Amino acid sequence: MTPGPPAPTGGATPGATGVDAPAVKAAGGTGAAATARSDRSTTSHVVTPQLLRFDVAERVVHWANATLFAILMATAGVLYLPPLSAAVGRRQLIVTIHVYAGLILPFPLVLGIVGRRWGQRLRADLHRLNRWIPEDRMWLKRRGWRPERVRGLKQGKFNAGQKLNAAFTGGAMLLMLATGSIMHWYKPWPLSWRTGSTFVHDWVAIALFFTITGHILFAFSDRESLDSMWSGNISRAWAKRRAPKWLDEELGREKAGRDAPSG
Repeated sequence: MTPGPPAPTGGATPGATGVDAPAVKAAGGTGAAATARSDRSTTSHVVTPQLLRFDVAERVVHWANATLFAILMATAGVLYLPPLSAAVGRRQLIVTIHVYAGLILPFPLVLGIVGRRWGQRLRADLHRLNRWIPEDRMWLKRRGWRPERVRGLKQGKFNAGQKLNAAFTGGAMLLMLATGSIMHWYKPWPLSWRTGSTFVHDWVAIALFFTITGHILFAFSDRESLDSMWSGNISRAWAKRRAPKWLDEELGREKAGRDAPSG
């Protein structure tokens, strides 16, 4: 018999190392999959910083005015609705509370505006509320109080409905202050002025009741927006959906801050 060829000494035979090729390949695949899952998990836990929508001064002004409006509406109800008047009584005290709440009403806004440092963002937002852009007309045309009707519309920080509400409320505050003062301190004024002031005061109060009620209902329909009036912050996802033009402004400001030379 002739001896068979010698066994190779340089290479390893399959299974000589205790791990065959398919096993190595499977282990490598499992490791890659685990790494990919880990990367995805890490990415999904990255928290995107929120945007500052309203600073402390703006929130204080808003809630101070909201409190005063609530007092005015409650006391007006007691004064004008006989069943409430009979139940509460003490009419003169209610009149006094109503009058002084109305006189105080402009002060939070004025103090918020005049502050050189703390009023900067409030003044900027008032400028936004007073400036109409082409998208606002589109918002009105599409009846944008239903969000699905204005998807893709490049809205600013405030939509057309909010701008109209702010304009009406600001004008109504001044009108109610003037007519209420004539009604309360009536002696210097002729009868025609007192009669006209009562008529205007009553009807503007009714209009304010409906607009404020609508404002509250819209606020509760968008809880994230409502929460931002407490915390001041809003998610970038909300801004992308509801105020993409404002989001672009904020991103541009952030980029300018990063690119600015330090020192």
